[in-house]
Amino acid sequence: MKAALLICDHIPEELSKIHGTYFEMYADLFPAIALEAYFVIDNEFPELEEYDIFISTGSRYSVYDDIPWIEKLKKMVKEIYDLRKIFIGICFGHQLIAESLGGKVERHQSGYLIGVHDFKFNHKLSWMKPGADGYKILMLCQDQITALPKGSLVLSKSAECAIGMYTVGSTFLGIQGHPDFSKEYNKAIFESRADRIDSDKIEKANKSLGEEPSLILLRSYMHNFILGQTNNR
Repeated sequence: MKAALLICDHIPEELSKIHGTYFEMYADLFPAIALEAYFVIDNEFPELEEYDIFISTGSRYSVYDDIPWIEKLKKMVKEIYDLRKIFIGICFGHQLIAESLGGKVERHQSGYLIGVHDFKFNHKLSWMKPGADGYKILMLCQDQITALPKGSLVLSKSAECAIGMYTVGSTFLGIQGHPDFSKEYNKAIFESRADRIDSDKIEKANKSLGEEPSLILLRSYMHNFILGQTNNR
């Protein structure tokens, strides 16, 4: 099975030297999958027929921004869905699914969500093994999904984020959070935006970094989701 990694941003060079590139982050997140990178942010798009799996990264941009590569990407995501290929969206990618398939994303009244957050599962599907009541995940967003596409099922939520993880049909999975980030990288990014984020939020986020994100659990879920779909083909 071939997988295309859709890279929707550039990590500043001074940070990539310390924390790695997007490709390196996702290669660590999906160790059993050979990823081929496409910088869609630079208008580099894959041929859909060549891939079975598509994975979208986060981005500093908003999915509702009127930017040509984002509009082209939305159309491609709709094509991927119609072809019933597998798609996993992380943060911006999670929101991209909604906007591409008839939902809506907006700047949320909560503003920035940063640091480690707790989510509780409200639905459990067969690929969600091992079993768990919830998970911890690094957050770095200020947009959220406010309307879901048809065929969606919300799997988790938190007090500040009503749609933490969801599926659309059986082949699309979105996660509003960053299993790809290290705590150090998350901290570097939100502290670089201190002029836009309330100081109390930054203080709370820094304290939350004493908790460990549920990386092993989330990696297992994403792997099982992909494996379950490929076995059904």
